[in-house]
Amino acid sequence: MSIIEQLKWRYATKKFDATKTLSKEKLDTLKEAFNLTALSYGLQTLKLVIVEDKIARERLVEVAYGQRQVVDASHLLVLCIQTEIDSKDVNNHFETIKAIRNTPDAILEPFKEQMKSTIEGMQTDKRVGWATQQAYIALGNLMTVCAVEGIDSCPMEGFIPKALDKKLELEKHGLSSVLLLPVGYRADDDMFADFKKVRQPISKTVIEL
Repeated sequence: MSIIEQLKWRYATKKFDATKTLSKEKLDTLKEAFNLTALSYGLQTLKLVIVEDKIARERLVEVAYGQRQVVDASHLLVLCIQTEIDSKDVNNHFETIKAIRNTPDAILEPFKEQMKSTIEGMQTDKRVGWATQQAYIALGNLMTVCAVEGIDSCPMEGFIPKALDKKLELEKHGLSSVLLLPVGYRADDDMFADFKKVRQPISKTVIEL
């Protein structure tokens, strides 16, 4: 199917088939897609936590307001931001650029200092807000890739981040959860799978100047 047909096929899956599991190849594709997400400055201050263990996920149902997708899906993807974002992240980013592209320091240094000044000039709440916006970009990318790969998904904001962080001990990794994305395969009896997609006509949502 074309990408448009695949996007029409996808929906926010309400009921997953708990007996079906993503192959390693499919999971690797999602990992790679996350890592290739286009982010502001190219600075990767996001982490993707993949939770496969069913027992661990069962403990998350209560902090996800009883939504069973977190446990019935093949895997639960947790999009996280770093609790601290500072000049060390910028330095690491430019070291990676230098290692991959062999770009001379003379060229990189002005851009590095400018980026460090921008990051350091942000108030803490602004840094958190900025990083959170990047997580939404990654979520959109993952959802599109899921559709293309024939993987069902359900984007979720409806959970208690601090409680989930505690249950997964994310603070040990310097992370804070922002979004959830259960992925897997829809159950045959998920009635939402056959609902017609509700969208305004393109003439009302796209303005051409």
